[in-house]
Amino acid sequence: MDLESYIEYLELEKNYSSHTIIAYKKDLDLFNSYLELEMITSVKDVNFSIIRGWVTSLLEEGISNRSVNRKMAAVKSYFKFLLKVGVIKSNPAAAYKSLKVAKKVQIPFSTEEVLKLLDAPYDKSSFIDSRDVLIIELFYATGIRREELINMSKSDVDLNNKTIKVIGKRNKERIVPFVSTLMQHMEQYLLLRRDVINGPIDNLFLTTNGDKIYPSLVYRVIKTYFSKVSLKVKISPHVLRHTFATHLLDKGADLNAVKELLGHTSLSSTQIYTHSSMAVLKGVYSNAHPRSKK
Repeated sequence: MDLESYIEYLELEKNYSSHTIIAYKKDLDLFNSYLELEMITSVKDVNFSIIRGWVTSLLEEGISNRSVNRKMAAVKSYFKFLLKVGVIKSNPAAAYKSLKVAKKVQIPFSTEEVLKLLDAPYDKSSFIDSRDVLIIELFYATGIRREELINMSKSDVDLNNKTIKVIGKRNKERIVPFVSTLMQHMEQYLLLRRDVINGPIDNLFLTTNGDKIYPSLVYRVIKTYFSKVSLKVKISPHVLRHTFATHLLDKGADLNAVKELLGHTSLSSTQIYTHSSMAVLKGVYSNAHPRSKK
């Protein structure tokens, strides 16, 4: 099963991230291995029964419904592409209905936990300390994704207007404002950054060798710092993004405004954060409804 033209399509036309493309290719390679076992040598011979058989085999291996749905998203996308370019006449994966999955309830950090961390003293003369704390503060102040932070350039920061240009999924650009305290920290970090620059690199966040930071470094920073102030089992950059959205909604921010700040294309993607704000809504309800005390 030749995937070269499909991968090129994802890169050039769909503008998918490298992470997504790698994941799709891995899932399609797995699907292709199943086809080989079933003696299927052409995508034209694939039908819904074969796809259903693959899904069943994945479930029998103990793969979760959520992971199966993710793998099927790659397969559906691939056959949709084949239909578009005329390789096949009908999409055998079109009839697939996603398996039911239990909704994961993300527990955000409390305001107290975040402020305790950000208000804690640190060595402002240290490049590493300044960088790591700024990473945390930027996540909490803007709600950006880990990949967006890693790829952010120094030129994306507008200190005069207190805004940051963020390149999101599929190269969609958005402008996100930030608070004055972050601006002061940003200026301090940029001064220290000059000492580790290695060549003409424009990435905002660098390693001590002057190279672009990487995903595991960012995860380690969040895990290390928040483990000191929180007992939560799940600690990650995404939880901090979730915290950003939840705290805004708790303070009465408009859902559509939060959607734009997060870079969501659909309001339904933002609505998952309203569940975390239910406790606040219940409190408002109890205080405001005339019969709530009875």
